[in-house]
Amino acid sequence: LTGVLDDCLCDIESIDDFNTFKIFPKIQKLQERDYFRYYKVNLKRPCPFWADDGHCSIKDCHVEPCPESKIPVGIKAGSSNKYSKAANNSKELEDCEQANKLGAVNSTLSNQSKEAFIDWARYDDSQDHFCELDDERSPDAQYVDLLLNPERYTGYKGPSAWRVWNSIYEENCFKPRSVYRPLNPLAPSRGGSCLSVCLFSWTGLCLEKRVFYKLISGLHASINLHLCANYLLEETWGKPRWGPNVKEFTRRFDPIETKGEGPRRLKNLYFLYLIELRALSKVAPYFERSVVDLYTGNGHEDAESKALLLDIFRDTKSFHMHFDEKSMFAGDKKGAKSLKEEFRLHFKNISRIMDCVGCDKCRLWGKLQTQGLGTALKILFSEKEIQSLPENSPSKGFQLTRQEIVALVNAFGRLSTSIRELQNFKVLLQQTR
Repeated sequence: LTGVLDDCLCDIESIDDFNTFKIFPKIQKLQERDYFRYYKVNLKRPCPFWADDGHCSIKDCHVEPCPESKIPVGIKAGSSNKYSKAANNSKELEDCEQANKLGAVNSTLSNQSKEAFIDWARYDDSQDHFCELDDERSPDAQYVDLLLNPERYTGYKGPSAWRVWNSIYEENCFKPRSVYRPLNPLAPSRGGSCLSVCLFSWTGLCLEKRVFYKLISGLHASINLHLCANYLLEETWGKPRWGPNVKEFTRRFDPIETKGEGPRRLKNLYFLYLIELRALSKVAPYFERSVVDLYTGNGHEDAESKALLLDIFRDTKSFHMHFDEKSMFAGDKKGAKSLKEEFRLHFKNISRIMDCVGCDKCRLWGKLQTQGLGTALKILFSEKEIQSLPENSPSKGFQLTRQEIVALVNAFGRLSTSIRELQNFKVLLQQTR
């Protein structure tokens, strides 16, 4: 892959260098921090679109929830830990038994703080979200240690997996007109060889809808790359060996094997990387405020985590070929508003489809990465609100829940890893020739 990407003025080589030498090492370290490694998720929500066909019984599909005792007290305290340590400096939060009351608001908080929490909750429940958020207060919602449940190939495949992606592409993804895209290779095609010819004929498809399609395709490519890079190569004496599978990578991305579509999928991965990179650079002012703290209860680690996050933001701002989101929804106000709402609802529907994934580990990472992308879109469409944030008090115009923050960072970390793994596969492919 070389050259300039479509719909933006950025070349692949620049992204490779920027990611390898600046972003990847730092984002890896950030993901290991307590604030970002624990993600609260409900893996028991029923599929809202079709009858449940049963969960994957393969052992590698299993997700091990984190014991309550392992969660840092500042995280499991619930909604009162959203942003700043100032809202958490109370004796009750030092008591683990009290902290176990997930979502409980500390009764010793000042009236001003209580009002702020009400404002945050009201905003969190607003129509500004691009994702269907899990209810963190649900008894089925559990903390998961992402480091102990890495995304990798689990063996989950077949009709259940095909149905999820087919539903995403065929029913919820803007795509070129008159195009049928069967992801299941056994599915009958319409129009013979049209697929490889007309799939990328963008006639009549506006920029916003092209962007939407590329984001979903890029997310799909990234997930497939993770599976190829962290594949179960062998299991002897109960000791599994995971690593890159060149044959699987070739099957999913080789131009001949995919009728020319593989390289386009990878280009969409780079496009998605640019979108989320742009969102990080845009949201930096939100986190640069002193009122925002990545609170876990460990003051030293919290300070280090925020310093590392701000360092990453400085790098994102230094990138000189960002995607220009101002070109989107730039028509007449009524039409732009209608298109933006259509865009949001399509993506929200896709986030709901993730509850139909039968493999728990796949569902976990699918929900997290979808929510991360949804948070990135929320940021890009909230530029004015972010720019007008007050320095020393909570904002009523723009807020991020801890769940959104964790998803945003980890989703971008997954994209950074995908691009790094792609470099590894290039080397491996050269060695096999």
